[in-house]
Amino acid sequence: MAAEKHILAVLVEDHPGVLNRVVSLMRRRSFNIDSITVGYSEQPGVSRITIVLRGEPYEVEQVSKQLYKLMEVLKVTDLPERESVVHELMMVKVATKGASRAEIMQIVDIYQAKIVDATPTTLMIQAAGGEEKINALLAMLRPFGIRELVRTGPVAMTRGASGTQIKSHAIAAD
Repeated sequence: MAAEKHILAVLVEDHPGVLNRVVSLMRRRSFNIDSITVGYSEQPGVSRITIVLRGEPYEVEQVSKQLYKLMEVLKVTDLPERESVVHELMMVKVATKGASRAEIMQIVDIYQAKIVDATPTTLMIQAAGGEEKINALLAMLRPFGIRELVRTGPVAMTRGASGTQIKSHAIAAD
């Protein structure tokens, strides 16, 4: 039985070394992180770490409990994929020659992506969306020759009013 995919939204105090402590804890628990993204949140001094990993629900629950033992961790939420909007960003540099340029531009339009740079021999394309959309776009572009590729990994938010927001009084003053 294959392990389930989980997306954890972890709100942490924005201090040096916090990401290292979070990743070290995951490593000690023998979890392989599929992807990890970190950025500022809507609250000053609070960052949001989005971690994608695979495991059984009870294992992910244990990891969540362990994360709460880190002083800088404010909230951990296992985001249900069906109740969340999950997107990632990709930039891909594709080789182009004459007639293929128009075909690539047509594909970019179909996938609602965007050309962000062009040279006589390449086009750089930016796309955002779900994993399936990004994978499908890549499948269409591969025959032209991918020169370079970068993907952020997913970021996610729950739909509607619920979410991972913490109350401002929950942040301990130093």
